[in-house]
Amino acid sequence: MTGVGFRLLALTALLLMFAAGAGAQQQEVRPPIAQLWLDVATNVFVIPGAPAGMVPSGSNNAFGNTRFAMGRYLDIALQVRTRPQGIQGTQAIPPGMRMGPSLPLDPYKAPPPPPSTPGMPGDPSQAPPPKGRLLLYWGCSADVRSGQPRIIDFATATPQQWQSVFQGRYAPERGATAAPGHSIWPNDRDKQMLPAGNSLVGDHTVTGDGVPAGFKFPVGADQDLMPAIALSTQGNLQGSVLLQWRTIPTARAYFISAFANKGNDSIIWTSSELPDAGMALFDYLSNAAVERWLTDKVLLPAATAQCAVPRGIFAGTDGAPLRMIAYGQEANLVFPPRPADPKVVWEQQWTVRVRVKSTATSMLGP
Repeated sequence: MTGVGFRLLALTALLLMFAAGAGAQQQEVRPPIAQLWLDVATNVFVIPGAPAGMVPSGSNNAFGNTRFAMGRYLDIALQVRTRPQGIQGTQAIPPGMRMGPSLPLDPYKAPPPPPSTPGMPGDPSQAPPPKGRLLLYWGCSADVRSGQPRIIDFATATPQQWQSVFQGRYAPERGATAAPGHSIWPNDRDKQMLPAGNSLVGDHTVTGDGVPAGFKFPVGADQDLMPAIALSTQGNLQGSVLLQWRTIPTARAYFISAFANKGNDSIIWTSSELPDAGMALFDYLSNAAVERWLTDKVLLPAATAQCAVPRGIFAGTDGAPLRMIAYGQEANLVFPPRPADPKVVWEQQWTVRVRVKSTATSMLGP
């Protein structure tokens, strides 16, 4: 075959391939009528020297406590596409929750805006330049590693220097939120606390105006309330501090960070193997994000049970607040399942997303 003939044959094959791709039918997907989000959290404050793993019972339940409040919390949000104002719904729950037969879901009511305050006059260009530095340390190591810390001068730092410390790893909001059109629990009708030792495992059923019939789904053991992080510390701020904890069977990864001020300087340490302050990592992460950042060695593997804070990095401070998070397995359910035939429209009736985490807050030093 001549060179011209070979090129014509290759061109013909390429055109046929494009034609076949253009003729492939894209399946039509219609959005779900109802969406449900469950955010599940166990948050504890660890006092050095006190028994680890104790979960405070709490006394005031409110939507959003899964974020920062100490205790065991559940946030639920329901959105029905055909009811933009929200509905009064009901979520029947399994007996193991020990909270009655069901939880009421009420439309979110936005609080009144706070009173306005007059702005402070002044010329921003006349403000004095910021003083001090940011010192970033990273990695589990008894001694400070070569090339650390990464230092950012507040007065002269460039955007590129800031980016080298705050690398933009974060998880967009994808869970239970108190927003117009959402029906939420807890609410004004029901603020009961989660009983100690209760379980979400079992079948849950959602009903209400506009909710598709048969909205029933299971919560499995991987999405149940996680145990508290049983964190202990050994050492003092003059030397290396060894962090140890019992691994959590349902945890997929961990991340730890500590922070302190010393004079005008701010000091951050994280358990990441990369120089990343990880400010946005203390939140629910998707399964894909956990896998990606485990590969990057930003997160600690699930089998990890200890991590050393480098020697002396917080010496001379009044103590370093420490945070730790264990990421659970996120579940995403869709009904009905996607039809195998791409010619059949996928009319989704409902979706459920369950996110799980366990966090611990403590203090290193002084």
